[in-house]
Amino acid sequence: MEQKLTFITGATGFVGAAVARLLLSKGHRLRVLTRPNNDRRNLDGLDIEIVEGDLGHADSYRKGLEGCQALFHVAADYRIWVPDAAGMHRINVDGTRALMSAAQQAGVQRIIYTSSVATLGIHKDGTSSNEDTPVTFADMVGTYKKSKFLAEEAVRQMILKEALPAVIVNPSTPIGPRDIKPTPTGRIIVDAVKGKMPAYVDTGLNIAHVDDVAMGHWLAYERGTVGQRYILGGENLGLGEILGIIAGIVNRPAPTLKLRREMLYPLAYAAQAYARMTGCEPFVTVDALRMAKKKMYFSPAKAERDLGYKARPARIAIADAIAWFKQNNYC
Repeated sequence: MEQKLTFITGATGFVGAAVARLLLSKGHRLRVLTRPNNDRRNLDGLDIEIVEGDLGHADSYRKGLEGCQALFHVAADYRIWVPDAAGMHRINVDGTRALMSAAQQAGVQRIIYTSSVATLGIHKDGTSSNEDTPVTFADMVGTYKKSKFLAEEAVRQMILKEALPAVIVNPSTPIGPRDIKPTPTGRIIVDAVKGKMPAYVDTGLNIAHVDDVAMGHWLAYERGTVGQRYILGGENLGLGEILGIIAGIVNRPAPTLKLRREMLYPLAYAAQAYARMTGCEPFVTVDALRMAKKKMYFSPAKAERDLGYKARPARIAIADAIAWFKQNNYC
């Protein structure tokens, strides 16, 4: 059987690396888009073809799309705080639109676009949201959420108006191995293992193992309906519960001090001001506190029903993340 040639973005990153490994295990040949200066540790040992380029410059990857049957667009500029909102928009929105156009011109037959639950509506009462929960651009808090909302909308419009053969997936909060950066949630885990999380705010997340999220991408490719979106989520947990699970795994007392978000705003403004002067990412941001106002709980029922998606318990995902962070000397 001839191997399908697949173009993938974001494979040097956390979710993209898991998707790339799964695609290779399914017999796909991969062309991986990466910037020349990217950290490529997540590609070590993989039998892939490298295409050096940048989402901000379509001419750098256009030739790499030739002959590809599939595209997995997993890459995104994912930061809670950015000093340059226009730069994030250029990658997440303009870059996505340009990549979709180039893929269609190259004759790519099937596209999986990785969006985020950040684009979805959130219920104020803490109940789980789904793909149809009402939401508007005005509900988006922060540059990242706004950019992902606009990027997903661009993809949806291209599906409707230009017959773009794309399926959209919305991962929740993935955790697990190969979080090399690490992600904001990965940093919480590392700090908690080190005992640097003595207190927390009352918020909640939907935790999914990164390998289950990767499998959700594959299932969307195999079974998803063009134009539909699917939440790739797992277990809804309060931040206190998450920290309690971490404490139990590493045999450390769980934090019991719950802080009011309002108390942290002066600290967040100060941290951002310092970050602008130094270029270092702030450890707490105003947008993060605003997002923490609502519990980000989601239901993967549609993906379970239509794709056969299934997520393992959050405790397993957390344990796997801790093990990888320890093995790689993060904590």
